[in-house]
Amino acid sequence: MSRTVLVTGGAGFIGSHVTAAYLQAGYSVTVLDDLSTGRRENVSSGARLVAADVRSSEARALVAQGKFSVLNHHAAHIDVRRSVADPHGDADVNILGLLNLLEVARAGGVERVVFASSGGAIYGDDAPLPAPEGAVKAPASPYGTAKLAAEYYLAAGGRLYGFETVALRYSNVYGPRQDPKGEGGVVAIFTGQLLAGAPLTVFGDGEQTRDLVFVGDVAAANVRAAEVPLPPTRDLDTRAFNIGTGVETSVNRLATVLAEAADREADLRYAEARAGEVRRSALSIEKARRDLGWWPRTTLAEGLQATLRWQAAS
Repeated sequence: MSRTVLVTGGAGFIGSHVTAAYLQAGYSVTVLDDLSTGRRENVSSGARLVAADVRSSEARALVAQGKFSVLNHHAAHIDVRRSVADPHGDADVNILGLLNLLEVARAGGVERVVFASSGGAIYGDDAPLPAPEGAVKAPASPYGTAKLAAEYYLAAGGRLYGFETVALRYSNVYGPRQDPKGEGGVVAIFTGQLLAGAPLTVFGDGEQTRDLVFVGDVAAANVRAAEVPLPPTRDLDTRAFNIGTGVETSVNRLATVLAEAADREADLRYAEARAGEVRRSALSIEKARRDLGWWPRTTLAEGLQATLRWQAAS
């Protein structure tokens, strides 16, 4: 396999770290991003940036003519609340955007597609914890439903068109470049509130849990997913890998630890719980450890310190 990769959404939070990791691993990298939430300054200087929507004819032509060996697909709407308010718009980007590229991937010479899915959103509240890849899929939001549907389309596309496919099911990713004002996760939002001297807003009772994984570790998983030999496909879960830590952290606990890291007092204010969010989440990563040779290297304390330093300097 040649070392050329197209990273969609590569100007965004996770995608920009993935882009940097591919460059460091020696790949030639092109980024496709419509810059609706991504930023030009996030893109590493060694990568080529093409500003276009994944649903566009420009994106389709780029894949068909780009001779990329790897298509790494991160472009997506990622806000659960937005998906609940506008499920059609969520599916338009998160399903049809993917299909627009898959239809021409084979003609463009793509050998492997790495897809950013969501373990935190596709497993239901009744899944065993930490949830393995084979856990029952019961998404609680249109966002999770679209991610699961996209995995089925991805697997079918691989069988029909002859390219390999990998789905990386992320837990809750956090770290530098996550925007607390946009579609940011709880770490970015709390960090912004702490640095502004504002109370920390907790939705619900704060005992809901998340599996918090550092973005640098997630980027490393994407490089591994592009390179390792893959097992023969048996079902949807064969080439799907949870990318997390396997550890539950409550929102209340996160607020306390983050405030301590910032040397501030945690002032928690509680608000009504948000629709479409799972109660507890943690992902088993034994399969990724075994088959990808990947596991998280960054502790929660280290990751929170790195996030605080970046956001304070921004």
